[in-house]
Amino acid sequence: MRHTELKDFWERRLEADWTESGVGYKQLGRAFNSYMYLIRGEVFRREVGRLGLGLASAKVLDVGSGTGFYLRQWRALGARSITGADLTKAAVERLIARFPDSEILQLDLADPGELIEPASFDAVSAMDMLFHITDDERYRSALRTLGRATKPGGVLVLSENFLHRPEQRGDHQVNHTLPWITTALGEAGFDVVRRAPMLVLMNAQVDANPVWRKLWGGFLRGVTLTEATGRVAGALLSPVERRLVRVVRESPTTELMICRRRAE
Repeated sequence: MRHTELKDFWERRLEADWTESGVGYKQLGRAFNSYMYLIRGEVFRREVGRLGLGLASAKVLDVGSGTGFYLRQWRALGARSITGADLTKAAVERLIARFPDSEILQLDLADPGELIEPASFDAVSAMDMLFHITDDERYRSALRTLGRATKPGGVLVLSENFLHRPEQRGDHQVNHTLPWITTALGEAGFDVVRRAPMLVLMNAQVDANPVWRKLWGGFLRGVTLTEATGRVAGALLSPVERRLVRVVRESPTTELMICRRRAE
């Protein structure tokens, strides 16, 4: 899918649904997605909190801000200078109203122009968005933008699916392999520090055995047919998920990765 078509897709989707389901796994409904994002937020705060970034005096950039979920996570961690960015006008206009104390940019991460000052941020996040860049060169260009924005020694926090199985390509999402992503990160000036599961069961099992992937995907769609059943399913699964993201080393779905910008 061409970039302009992909942008139009996200403009329409976020204009119609600026909630967790709009930016998340839409087929599972808003209630279930809300529980998924609770777990994501807990993992993000735990892993970033371990870094000792001195966020009270740090400058933070979050790209692909969507509904502002990760802007709220940075704020909860104590960050005072937070800049958000999104591709879509639909998100940016609402983010400006929701976060009046933050600068919000509308930009294409793969081609940002002069909107981001080089080496101006101590920490940068790109959560749940890079796999929506379906052109490989644009993906690499987006990582180079993140590299230029991050100060030497600064950190990049991202989420991806990091496949151990073969790459998966679709119209709106491409799931790359772990070696492909780490190579692209290295080319952009980043060294990988660590990786941790963000979810284990409460998302599509993209890196699992195809039979399990199909069975579990059918189960999730079945228990989230209505908002009421999705709320019950989320409430029952989230305590299990909270435990799993702490003890499982490799997840069949979304993982968080922390990288550090090399000094050059």
